[in-house]
Amino acid sequence: MAESLRRLVNLSSFSILQDKLERWLEDYHVNTCDQNVGRCCEVIELNAKVQAQLFKLLSLTASEGGMYGGASVIKSRLLPWLGQGIFTAGALTSDTSMGILAEVAAKDREINEIQDMYETSLKGLEADLSQTRVEADELKAELTETQNELESMKRQSTSEKMFTDAEVRELRSKLHMAEDEISALRNRANLVDSYERQIQHLRGDVAALTGRRDVMINGDSEPYKPLPRPASPFAPNDVTQRVRQQNLVSRFNDMYIHDRLEAMEKLRIYSDDHQNNQRIVFTMMQEAFTAAKLAFTSYKMRVRSNLSVTHMGPETLEEAVQDYINRNTDLYDLPALVSDVIRGLNRNPRIFLPPDVSYSIISPFIREACKLAWNMAALAHPLDITLASEAELYDDTRYRRSYDSDYTAPLVSHHIWPCLVQGLKVIVKGECCTLRGASLNMSRSHSPIRARSPTRAISPSRARSRSPSPRRIDSVMSGRSPSPGLRSRSPSRASSRAVTASTSLSHYGVRS
Repeated sequence: MAESLRRLVNLSSFSILQDKLERWLEDYHVNTCDQNVGRCCEVIELNAKVQAQLFKLLSLTASEGGMYGGASVIKSRLLPWLGQGIFTAGALTSDTSMGILAEVAAKDREINEIQDMYETSLKGLEADLSQTRVEADELKAELTETQNELESMKRQSTSEKMFTDAEVRELRSKLHMAEDEISALRNRANLVDSYERQIQHLRGDVAALTGRRDVMINGDSEPYKPLPRPASPFAPNDVTQRVRQQNLVSRFNDMYIHDRLEAMEKLRIYSDDHQNNQRIVFTMMQEAFTAAKLAFTSYKMRVRSNLSVTHMGPETLEEAVQDYINRNTDLYDLPALVSDVIRGLNRNPRIFLPPDVSYSIISPFIREACKLAWNMAALAHPLDITLASEAELYDDTRYRRSYDSDYTAPLVSHHIWPCLVQGLKVIVKGECCTLRGASLNMSRSHSPIRARSPTRAISPSRARSRSPSPRRIDSVMSGRSPSPGLRSRSPSRASSRAVTASTSLSHYGVRS
């Protein structure tokens, strides 16, 4: 019995009941009707649970006194109260009621702890707020003080500005006066300089007259010394030649590294044949150099004919022509050169593009190649590219093999980049691809796409633009038919020669 009483005391059920009643009273006017009824039911349930525990304690206490223990007290106090019908027996067992009371007590304790924490945090926030207000008041005071200082500084700066403006006006007046004095002194100095120049001129005249008089009196005792002749533009150590040659070689290498790859990218959009695209780029370089050399030859002949009429000087006619060319390196028709290169590409049977695509898609690369070829041809010691044909023997002194080459193959399958030479000296090596099985038949193979192109197969202008063969001209001039050896020569052998000079000479006024 004592243990049950201790448990009931530890639960502090009556204090919880009192707290619930007080909170209900505080929120009574705020809650709705349903909320107030719920609060009342909650209090009644808690009260019923407490009463059940008390009746259990009553029965245990009465049982300790025997069969009739506490009967008089029960009759005098409990029975009259029970007779009024107020008490309702609880439906729960004693253990369940104790567990529920314990849970309710624990929840109330948690609520109280949360409330205490909330109140504590609220007090802390209020303290922080008060401190922040104090700091804000201090900042406001500092701001007011700073504003007052700024106003005082503004007044001071205004007064200083007034004095500064006065000083500036005074300095400007002094500056104008000084400029007037300087202009006057400058005029005087100019007069002095003019006087000195006149004096020097007169002294020179006097010295010349004195020398002339001495020569006339004594005679000319010293032989005439001619002035040194200027350096020839054909000299190997000519500065113009060396600088321009270095720049052009550097540009040639840049075209191989950058411009060639850009042209290959454009060609790859229309044609997936990598070897054919490489052949197109190489053939384009050959056509560009051929067209530029022919145009430059015609241009140089016109310059020589014009200068030969009025040429008078210590230098030779060729030196005068080269000097004029060095001074006028941009006098060429670039669109005509580009057109000649494109015509030469269209006439070449070894390269092809789809029927609806023109070689003008790489016109920027063609323009740069024509510019480079013209400038190389205009040098006093011109730079040129070597002649090349497919299925020729690989020359290690002029070419290097590509990454996809067969290093044991002796014949060139196709060329990728030309070799730059100056006379017999190799300046920059070219690049080629060597493969096993490369022969003349490979170079004579036609593309099926090119064979299906009607514009290239039956173009009349193409037939007219071909230059006549020198052997045919000789046979016509001599009135004889070609020799049987020439007549029996296979067309494939005749077509194996390099197509590098296919640009028409009639465009430049030169007849073959």
